[in-house]
Amino acid sequence: MRAAGALEVHALRGVPEVRPGDDLAALILAAVGGSGLDLRPWDVVVVTHKVVSKAEGALVDLGTITPSAAAIDLAGQTGGDPRVVEVALRESRRVLRVGLGVLVCETNGGLVCANAGVDRSNVPDADSVTLLPRDPDASAAALRTAWLEEAGGGPLGVIVCDSFGRPFREAQVNVAVGVAGMPALTDHRGLLDATGQLMQASVLATADEIASAAELVMGKVDDVPVALVRGLCWSGEGRGSAELQRDPERDLFRR
Repeated sequence: MRAAGALEVHALRGVPEVRPGDDLAALILAAVGGSGLDLRPWDVVVVTHKVVSKAEGALVDLGTITPSAAAIDLAGQTGGDPRVVEVALRESRRVLRVGLGVLVCETNGGLVCANAGVDRSNVPDADSVTLLPRDPDASAAALRTAWLEEAGGGPLGVIVCDSFGRPFREAQVNVAVGVAGMPALTDHRGLLDATGQLMQASVLATADEIASAAELVMGKVDDVPVALVRGLCWSGEGRGSAELQRDPERDLFRR
């Protein structure tokens, strides 16, 4: 993955409030045209997981949740809503870290994130939460299939993103939780650097970098859930977001 000297990052405005069962691909394609753009080969469309989850019905009414004893105990330690903690536990393989305002989980899909991705923000119903998509790579692939003809047959990349915190760093960044049509990593190992040294550890999380660039125009409170990134090229289609997930045996944070 590389840029041809310059990147364009466009906010796609005009996507309405998404509801379960909506044709998200069509809504976003309309926003592309409404923004005065079109889809072209080598474009990457970055879509926040929130609208994907809404379209797929990955929503939970907290009024239907009865917290378990474990959820009540963890909520006491974190200061959170026991119902939200209960939903997070149901979405998790295991809890990794607990503290005031902190509940870090490994999700059923293998992601490590706060509250297993359970989120109250940008949900019209104040007593509902969104979950991560069940299969974010499949969600990205479905959107890509719907748009491929519009993009001249591609290559076309699609990233489903979410904001994650990081061990040892303050604040959050947008990362790729679903990837289709492009490699998630750029591996420079085995190549020579500018001084002729053999690179042995240079693997870039390119999909995460693109997701973070897109977040700069999407914002958190601007109601812009989609961005278009232009100016990249790549080789191959990769293996989805699985490339970004570190093996637990090599993960010092989980050990």
